[in-house]
Amino acid sequence: GVDFIISSCDSMESAKKAMALAEKYDFIYANVGVHPSEVEDMTEEDLKTLAKYAENPKVVAIGEIGLDYHYDDGPSKEKQQYWFKRQLDLTADLDMPVVVHSRDAAQDTFDIIKASRVRKGLIHAFSGSKELAQEYIKMGFYISVGGVVTFKNAKKLVDVVENIPIDKILVETDSPYLTPPPFRGRRNDPSKTQFVAEEIARLKGLDVNEFCEITFNNGKRVFGIE
Repeated sequence: GVDFIISSCDSMESAKKAMALAEKYDFIYANVGVHPSEVEDMTEEDLKTLAKYAENPKVVAIGEIGLDYHYDDGPSKEKQQYWFKRQLDLTADLDMPVVVHSRDAAQDTFDIIKASRVRKGLIHAFSGSKELAQEYIKMGFYISVGGVVTFKNAKKLVDVVENIPIDKILVETDSPYLTPPPFRGRRNDPSKTQFVAEEIARLKGLDVNEFCEITFNNGKRVFGIE
């Protein structure tokens, strides 16, 4: 039941791989960008390369970019923030949507996006509060929900889903992570989105097919896929 796949990347090298997949298969599209955990050696020349990659019609967003403060041995907060801002500048210059990664950095991520010129895209694997989700929606962003919503301890994310408009929700896998039950502990893949969709449809009181049609159209809209 998967019609389109957006293949995300986290580095300059994986951007090439995502584009190669998108060029090989009609139903696959790509994001290009450098994940905060990979910005240690990023250069201004890389920004020019990303801009060149974005000329490919199968590239539909800049991402996955953002902030990740989870690990102590990763790039410094200052370096992550610098390259997040620079890639947001690129996104705005290209008038493209952004795919945002934010882990243990909710306020800094929000403040940097709010100060930027980018007003379209999605907050990937959202883990913040319903109030934060609503602020992002006011700015023009979509909230992307993955397998965590199916977990027993997902009260905060359930609260988010119950309190935001259905036309601003996307479903995702975050492959190969966050695999929903009954497949916890195994590698995630796009077929598992059905379990995310079923749970959100239940929370919203919708038929799952109706919900899938809505989020399918949400995804086409945010990524500009005809």
